[in-house]
Amino acid sequence: MHSGKTVKFIVYEVLQFAALIVPVFVIMERLASLIRDVRGWDLTAYWLVVAVSIAYVTSVTLLVWVPLKYLIMRQRRFITEITQWRPTALAYLILCTLPCFAILIASSKVQVDGGLRLDHFAELPVSLVLFSLICVDIIERIRPCKLTGKTHSLDPDFDMPGPTLTHLEQVTTVSGHLRTDEGQNGLTQGHPEARNGSASGRWQETSGSPSHSTPSSRAPSAAYLYSSSLRPRSYSGPLGFLWRRDGRSEVFVDSFLFWLDTAEMVRVAGEPSVFYSPWVFPVYILGFLSTLRVVITPHNPLLSFAGFALQDLPFFIIRVALIAVFGYVTPVLYLLKNALVSLTFIYFTFLSKLRIFKRHSMF
Repeated sequence: MHSGKTVKFIVYEVLQFAALIVPVFVIMERLASLIRDVRGWDLTAYWLVVAVSIAYVTSVTLLVWVPLKYLIMRQRRFITEITQWRPTALAYLILCTLPCFAILIASSKVQVDGGLRLDHFAELPVSLVLFSLICVDIIERIRPCKLTGKTHSLDPDFDMPGPTLTHLEQVTTVSGHLRTDEGQNGLTQGHPEARNGSASGRWQETSGSPSHSTPSSRAPSAAYLYSSSLRPRSYSGPLGFLWRRDGRSEVFVDSFLFWLDTAEMVRVAGEPSVFYSPWVFPVYILGFLSTLRVVITPHNPLLSFAGFALQDLPFFIIRVALIAVFGYVTPVLYLLKNALVSLTFIYFTFLSKLRIFKRHSMF
């Protein structure tokens, strides 16, 4: 009987391989049908394109996909040093997403040159190509988890930085030094008041019986910086399942939200007015460049800059141009989202470091 790890490995690999070959086969078949219609129902051209798609999938599977999977599984050679990017996602983009977008651009060019408008591939880019890309992204992110049962490996509460239970040791402060000097010089008697709003002697021990405690003296063994815990609380009762959190389910939501802007941009390319115009080239090219973000690991700090440079700033420029030329073919909501994210990134990365912003900063 196969173990759980073997079953998980087989399921993930089958799903990723299906996501690799299905979009290529479907789009190549649509291209073959288009060429057949353009050539006057030429079945030879149709089967020739289908044969080329089969040969392509077979070649990339045997020469690239399978060797790459073997190196990753065995942790051989340079694969062991890769920690900040995902080679499987990069291979998928080069072998599947890039050819699919190239076929869509070629389909537009074939129809424009022939003076025909037969198929503008409205549903394929968003519904199939990007869905397969999202599936590959999700599989790569949940691969460390188990298929069934509870998991804590992706629980954000365990990875979220924040205050923790920290024991405070007795620390000599500047006010403590000043108080010692004043006591030695005979300037003050007893316990002086805290100056400049500082709780100088709050965590200091008192001489004498530990049972006598004042606001300015605490036992360091009982002092903690924060007493709240970041771990999720457990709720019992019939509705306790509503309070449970699972990192695996949150990955699905995060992945679809992560690709929503790219899906909308590629959908714009399916509009007939855009698809049969030269604007289809920059739309698909920028759409593909935005998918390069999947190569970066989810918790890599470079992901923020990649989202700004590969998606939000280029998408803002192309959406302004599309609205100026074709009207409201893309929702204004995404335009505002790209503008807001771009301005926020520029401010917190560059402008906030200028002297004029530091001078008026409240923190």
